[in-house]
Amino acid sequence: MEKTTAKNKVLLGITGCIAAYKSCSLVNMLKREGFEVKVIMTESATKFVTPLTFQTLSNSPVYIDMFENIDKTKVEHIHLADWCDVFVIAPATANTISKIALGLADNLLTTITMALPEKTPVVIAPAMNVHMWKNPILQKNISELKKQVEKYIFIEPQEGRLACGYEGKGKIAEIDKIYNVV
Repeated sequence: MEKTTAKNKVLLGITGCIAAYKSCSLVNMLKREGFEVKVIMTESATKFVTPLTFQTLSNSPVYIDMFENIDKTKVEHIHLADWCDVFVIAPATANTISKIALGLADNLLTTITMALPEKTPVVIAPAMNVHMWKNPILQKNISELKKQVEKYIFIEPQEGRLACGYEGKGKIAEIDKIYNVV
């Protein structure tokens, strides 16, 4: 994929899921190709991979807490929403997807999503248990977001053996596929 100058600032949101470790490869790939990357993690995500890992890989502070401003001169959620050309949420949990669909803004990641300019796309790569993925409530929430065709772009999870031991759809898409969408 050829580097683009029009979309070179990627804000990567990581939610609490075992697939969070795969986001390390995504940061590496984006940085190698010349993208500027900033990372936001939910508190749950920090239980799977440390913020220091993403800080090292992105060469940028990692944003976690809504009320712990890294740059005290800016309103952080507004600044980050305005800064990025694309917001990628990978992995995206059922919880976070549903919060976004309902317009809930109770953590830094969901607040940034609400504050994004109208034209900033949100790429969502879900990862979860197969039963969670098939849950009609989640599927309804995804359908609502997909109605905003140019705003929310979903990268379907793949089928296979899941971390919980189940077989089925729910594995995060391959990192190459996520990168190509970005």
